[in-house]
Amino acid sequence: MEQPDPEAVETPGPPDGVSESAARAARDLRVVFSRLRRRIREVAEDEELTPSQESALTLVGKHGAATASALAAAEGVRPQSMATTLAALDRHGLIRRSPDPDDGRRQLVTLTDAGRERVEGNRRARAEWLARAFEDRFTEDERRTVLTAFALMDRLTQQ
Repeated sequence: MEQPDPEAVETPGPPDGVSESAARAARDLRVVFSRLRRRIREVAEDEELTPSQESALTLVGKHGAATASALAAAEGVRPQSMATTLAALDRHGLIRRSPDPDDGRRQLVTLTDAGRERVEGNRRARAEWLARAFEDRFTEDERRTVLTAFALMDRLTQQ
């Protein structure tokens, strides 16, 4: 039996007081961003690390020195799961653990030089892929339309 495409499953009508176009824009935006997020992650991934390890490595790169419990909270995972992820990153030589100067019972996790190179290389590969995709797949007018749309969508993030 053929499985339905989860993105093609019919959704209920718009909520009360919401136009059909607003409901469709919200739905389409979620679908496109999910696909884009998956594709961007695929660009720099290799089989060496799992997606959760890549995510944790990126998180350490963004936040600098952090405890395993703070990283677990930021990723929304159990501390035991983060400990397993960090152990794998440690085996690959991508993170370093050192005593927390404020609390000797805890350890701070930071990137090694190899970890920093990997995070920066991934970031660069993703940015280059996205810029190249815009260059190759869109006309100048279409890129301007996308920029206008981004400016409008940025209003969604304003309080």
